[in-house]
Amino acid sequence: QLQLVESGGGLVQPGGSLRLSCVASGFTLGYYAIGWFRQVPGKEREGVSCITSSGDNTTYADSVKGRFTISRDNAKSTVYLQMNSLKPEDTAVYYCAVPRLFNLCTLFHGEYDHWGQGTQVTVSS
Repeated sequence: QLQLVESGGGLVQPGGSLRLSCVASGFTLGYYAIGWFRQVPGKEREGVSCITSSGDNTTYADSVKGRFTISRDNAKSTVYLQMNSLKPEDTAVYYCAVPRLFNLCTLFHGEYDHWGQGTQVTVSS
């Protein structure tokens, strides 16, 4: 059974950093791209970043470019999202997800059909 579990969220001050992890089980992570998304209540889920199966290609939303870095360790079945220079507007529940098409790296949430439970990130002083 395919499962994704996010961790690493928490409360951090503006300008601080967090590293989120997405651990996969029940399938071979190395065959799939992975996307990170975020959502705040009342708003549509927003694509943050994605990475192809080999890690050779990555995509970032304009709002996080230069601050967030996505990476993966297929041997550990884990994808990471390093978040630096955090801003209050980064506050959201963060999710990782697997696309329908194995190695499709896209920030459009409609292309993903397996999601983790999410981890809360709160940026506040």
